[in-house]
Amino acid sequence: MPKIEKELVVMNPQGLHARPAAIFVQIASKYDSAITVQKGNEKVNGKSIMGILMLGAQQKSKIILVVEGDDAEVALNELAEFLSKNE
Repeated sequence: MPKIEKELVVMNPQGLHARPAAIFVQIASKYDSAITVQKGNEKVNGKSIMGILMLGAQQKSKIILVVEGDDAEVALNELAEFLSKNE
């Protein structure tokens, strides 16, 4: 199973709080791959709204996405595109 890891910067002015976190989880949940989000020493399930909110990722925070599964590349690309949007 392919495993891809990529460091990204959260560009949304709200960071990954409330609505942006919900959209992130909605995108992640479309895929079969396991998705882990890491900020500092904290790792959470990318398909868990509570986990994403607990990270407290603000705008310009660096996070690491680890995606493992048959659709890992497609999932990572869509999530990276979402995180790079400044809206």
